Amino acid sequence: MKPAVEEVIRTLQDRYADRVSVSNAVREQHARGEGLATSLPPDAVVWPLDKHEVCAILALCNAHRVPVIAFGAGSSLEGHVSAPFGGICIDMSRMNAVVQVNAEDSDCVVQPGITREDLNAYLKGTGLFFPVDPGANATIGGMVSTRASGTTTIRYGSMAHNVQCLEVAMADGSLLRVGSRARKSSAGYDLVHLLTGSEGTLGVITEITLRLHPLPPEVAAASCAFPTLDAAVQAVTDMSMSGLPFARIEFLDEHTVRAVNQHSSLGLTELPTLFLEFHGTEGGVKEQAELAQEVAAMHGGVGFEWATRPEDRSRLWHARHLAYFAALALRPGCQSVVADICVPMSALAGSVAEARSLIDSEGLVAPILGHVGDGNFHVLFMPMPDKPEEHAAVDRVYSAMINHALAAGGTCTGEHGIGMGKKNKLLMEYGEGVIGLMRSIKQAWDPNGILNPGKIFS
Repeated sequence: MKPAVEEVIRTLQDRYADRVSVSNAVREQHARGEGLATSLPPDAVVWPLDKHEVCAILALCNAHRVPVIAFGAGSSLEGHVSAPFGGICIDMSRMNAVVQVNAEDSDCVVQPGITREDLNAYLKGTGLFFPVDPGANATIGGMVSTRASGTTTIRYGSMAHNVQCLEVAMADGSLLRVGSRARKSSAGYDLVHLLTGSEGTLGVITEITLRLHPLPPEVAAASCAFPTLDAAVQAVTDMSMSGLPFARIEFLDEHTVRAVNQHSSLGLTELPTLFLEFHGTEGGVKEQAELAQEVAAMHGGVGFEWATRPEDRSRLWHARHLAYFAALALRPGCQSVVADICVPMSALAGSVAEARSLIDSEGLVAPILGHVGDGNFHVLFMPMPDKPEEHAAVDRVYSAMINHALAAGGTCTGEHGIGMGKKNKLLMEYGEGVIGLMRSIKQAWDPNGILNPGKIFS
């Protein structure tokens, strides 16, 4: 351990006592997120209680040029929270308060450590909810940092559409507030959206003002099976073109359906399947459901089953949220590589078909699923750790998928972000010119390079 790091840890222990840990077990818990297998622990973990402590920790680390990694729930998939250069992990989980709810303005102010499920539990009875749902019970701070989205994005937008104002501790320990509670502004550079998705490389978020939405009076969910993968994806495209206002539309291929059946006891027909949900008035939801059913039937959709009772809907979506873990159970002992690409809707069917063809030609185990209503889908690659030929095949398929997506005008990541896992893929997408511009912003905001180094770009 470097002397500067030792000095910082001693100072933190003097200031915060039992809220600092250097134990191997705690450091390993903070060494990685959910997806990328790389385990790179920090030198110490500290739990601040308020924004002033965050600022003090940053000022100390900046003075000694010691890396700082902000940590939420550890549910990210691209190595965002790993510490490739060691340093201090700031675990934000104890900064988890709801500061203010402004029901008439449909917004709230929260600390970064609160999870989305805890926030919605707090909002119960207000007639409002926070809709962004990435599947995991992530912290709001982590969701802002990765510009998270998920199953409800097609109706309510991603974090980029639902963050109005941010308070941020800068690398030197200063505290800034950007944005406002107004629903729109043309005042200067849009720093809120620059920070939303910056993955902790430009500052540590200490407070967030979120847009809230009214609870829909009526909700209906459904599942529908299709004879082929292409038919299911084409149905999504046609439903989108028809103007149906989905709240959610999710695709699961037959391999994913088999996994969720085994994991969550759903009993679905093991064919490519769509999960759909509509929000609105009773009459509006009924009309939307009937049109969706008509379009699905045109593509061979069968077994259209509606779930209007809350417990039935919850069971369906809970199974969808656990699809990642269900898929891993298909191949015990495997590692996880979660591909995440997003394409224009017109390119969706071709992109999914191309991915399936490449997977099958390489003989890989890799279910496909995704938020196909906005052109975003995932491949859950599951290579075995002791089979380098499988990892090489995953790299070939994933690179080909991204090349296909970029040629269609898409992106290498619709929602997972870059972290450590997709730095080379970001370079494929933008080239050195854009990456250089990102580096210049990073240099201006964090001249000593202490904020989550090794993420987004080298």
